[in-house]
Amino acid sequence: MGEVLNISKSIIEQEYPFEFSICTLVTRKEEYEEMLQSFLNKGFDQKTCEYLHIDNSSACTFDAYKGLNQFLLQAKGKYIILCHQDIVIHDHDRNHLLAQIADIDKKDKNWGILANAGGVNFKWIATNLTQGSGNVIKEKRLPLLTKTVDENFIIAKNSANLSLSNDLSGFHMYGTDLCLLADILGFTAYVIDFNIIHKSDGNADKSFYESRSNFKKKYNHALRGRFMATTITRLYISGNWFTSWFYNLQPVKFFVRQYYKVFLHKKRYVPKS
Repeated sequence: MGEVLNISKSIIEQEYPFEFSICTLVTRKEEYEEMLQSFLNKGFDQKTCEYLHIDNSSACTFDAYKGLNQFLLQAKGKYIILCHQDIVIHDHDRNHLLAQIADIDKKDKNWGILANAGGVNFKWIATNLTQGSGNVIKEKRLPLLTKTVDENFIIAKNSANLSLSNDLSGFHMYGTDLCLLADILGFTAYVIDFNIIHKSDGNADKSFYESRSNFKKKYNHALRGRFMATTITRLYISGNWFTSWFYNLQPVKFFVRQYYKVFLHKKRYVPKS
């Protein structure tokens, strides 16, 4: 028996060779070099940080969803920074960022995402950055629990094992996608006090509205109410308390089962060759 056990490796808590992984999609190399230098100047040294990029300067190797999923999969840092190439670390430094992370750790061990801007709720937007024009937008009440984050600067906790949707593509809405999936997995997101320069004010072009439309279609389907059956029980799940209560009544579930029996035979679920 002991010889058989020797082939099995005991799992311990993950250890990370780097503190930060700084990950960027690159289309303009000169701008990216400026970004890299600003990180190095503010204490993000090569000994404790790894720098990863995807070269989209000649052609689109990966879009944001596929590319950032590669970063989230391959990054070896305890904290994964997903950032645009057009940012400059100018005010706060590495020590300040670590202090913000330590503060969140004390307040909420279940955090999975940190950022410098995001939508707190349907009315309030929290922003803490410097625009390319030099205009400083400073949110006074930080940190703030948020529902979405802006994509210019995102920190993902590596141990949260986050990813982006496989069935979305493009270069917009991925910060919101990441937050929704993190929420489903039981992780929270915060806007923190880490002010940087972001040269772009955003671009709501045609591709943005296409991405928003695809995003809505995906989550209208993903978050739909549905009947579920396990090997030992049947239930209905919904975000609406009334439909959840009503469809979980035994008589209702009985009639739904008869509907499936008559109209949705097992052969419907066999993959087509």
